[in-house]
Amino acid sequence: MPKLLICLLSALLLASAVELPTKKYLNLAAVKKLVATAEAEAAKHNVSVTICIVDESGNLLFLQKGDTAGYNTLEFAQKKARYAALFGRPSAAAAEQLKNGNTAVLAYPNAFPNQGGVPIKVDGKVIGGMSCSGAASEVDEAISQAAVDALLKE
Repeated sequence: MPKLLICLLSALLLASAVELPTKKYLNLAAVKKLVATAEAEAAKHNVSVTICIVDESGNLLFLQKGDTAGYNTLEFAQKKARYAALFGRPSAAAAEQLKNGNTAVLAYPNAFPNQGGVPIKVDGKVIGGMSCSGAASEVDEAISQAAVDALLKE
């Protein structure tokens, strides 16, 4: 009887076991790939930019100021990347909202209405955000997007 009880309890425990989901995240190799691509893309445009990468919660993973990029770009890049990660869309969306008269965007927590930040999505889920700051806003975004595209092609 005890063997039967042990077998039944074991079967019950196995049946109720929960499989934990697998989570994609930005590891060091991914961050290095993003940075290398962004640096190469900035060189193509002949600009010096600050590069910022955050995780899906907006936590800083990487921040690098270009040699001739302004010190204000350190803050701007972080704000653009956080917006992209937390809102799951390019920071240009906030700029567009403001341009269309939605001044409430200025009060949103972590909103930054300036182009240059893009979300990093895998299988439709945001795993981080990336931004550049220091060039014209459309160039900042183009550099960030090129880096994200290069990462996701692999």
